Amino acid sequence: MEFKSICKYYPFRVTVSLLTAFLAGALWTLVFTGGNVANGPGDPLFWAIVCTLFLPAVLYWQQKLYRHHVQKVLFMLDAIENNDNAIHFSETEPNMDSHLVNRALNRVAHILYNVKSETAQQEKYYELILDCVNTGILVLNDNGAVYQKNSEALRLLGLSVFTHVSQLNRVDPRLTQVLTNCHPGDKLQITFSNERGTVNLSVRVSNITVRKEHLRILALNDINSELDEKEIDSWIRLTRVLTHEIMNSVTPITSLSETLLGLTTESPEPSDSKGYNTESCNIKEEIRNGLQTISSTGKGLLAFVESYRKFTRIPTPEPSLFYVKGFIERMVGLSRHQHPGLQITFHTHIAPDDLILYADENLISQVVINLLKNAIQAIESDKMPDKEGRICIRAYCNEAEAILVEISNNGPAIPQDIAEHIFIPFFTTKEGGSGIGLSISRQIMRLSGGNISLLPGKETTFVLKFN
Repeated sequence: MEFKSICKYYPFRVTVSLLTAFLAGALWTLVFTGGNVANGPGDPLFWAIVCTLFLPAVLYWQQKLYRHHVQKVLFMLDAIENNDNAIHFSETEPNMDSHLVNRALNRVAHILYNVKSETAQQEKYYELILDCVNTGILVLNDNGAVYQKNSEALRLLGLSVFTHVSQLNRVDPRLTQVLTNCHPGDKLQITFSNERGTVNLSVRVSNITVRKEHLRILALNDINSELDEKEIDSWIRLTRVLTHEIMNSVTPITSLSETLLGLTTESPEPSDSKGYNTESCNIKEEIRNGLQTISSTGKGLLAFVESYRKFTRIPTPEPSLFYVKGFIERMVGLSRHQHPGLQITFHTHIAPDDLILYADENLISQVVINLLKNAIQAIESDKMPDKEGRICIRAYCNEAEAILVEISNNGPAIPQDIAEHIFIPFFTTKEGGSGIGLSISRQIMRLSGGNISLLPGKETTFVLKFN
């Protein structure tokens, strides 16, 4: 066996170090007990000094082998930290110590790499789970940096990239302030507007400490549908009570007035041989006129109440599959037929051409016809005669596979103070309007599993969303 190979063994280097230390100790003992025997190379003092000076070199020689293995460990850790899974130490060395060390390092590297891979897979797994939930999740530190977010949070906030709370200033500064100042245990509600319309957010805050850093976990939920549903149900209950009471009161009045009116139309009895009782005829005429007024007013009130009863008697949807393109073309043709002489241009864009919707076609047609009617009336009310009327209908499928139908017109925009109330039953700004068109449309969309909203902007744009 070569000397160089022997030098790689720990026992050999330890033996050399111990022998050097023992020899130095023996020589110094001899020097102190026997005195100087001779001068020159045979002097024990000379060899004691030589062994003493040689001892640090031997110890360094032994430590160098130890440092060589430490460097291997550090190299392995750096490789793992840099995701270098190709790290491998030779296990074919003849030196048994190096062989065992290299083999152990390879095992440790393999175990650490597996643990790191499993941790990364678990993080990816949890991210996929977060992206599947309908609740937006944000993880923020105390400085406002975003540690974690899911796709639902980005959708609710209307952002594609979100790394710091200050980015919300582009959406609504109030939203930035709320999320910055919220504390664990808070339950907040905030309303803001983005390109999707008005969003009502419910925010719940909790906290956690990870690696000695305090983090806040925010759960975001869009409560628009819940608020709309409660509001609609309240209006329906109120309308049912009102219509029931009004119908019960008006129906007998109308019936009685018609009966009395029929009696007054009979021929008056003569008062004498010369003619009729003029005073009696005048009284009957006044009674007849009053009863006619009561009857016509009662009928008008019944018709008025009957129109409101439609709001509470929307039939249960019977969905079926139908092509959106053909459906939109029929709605446009029907609108042209109902408003002959229209000087309005219709623009339709359906992507793809074979887009299919699963809903109750008859009920959805009521919604679309009502929106087209409102768009036509808005354009006709415009005081600019030189302006060309335009109605745009766009249907497409978004990333969440929901189908959206946008109906916009270039008529006067709806003022913000009015836009907040347009879906409230019986609210109207039109002379002679009933105020239930948009309310019924919203109720139909809710029953169909979707919703209707008004987008903010210069042009009036309503969006029908079918989930």
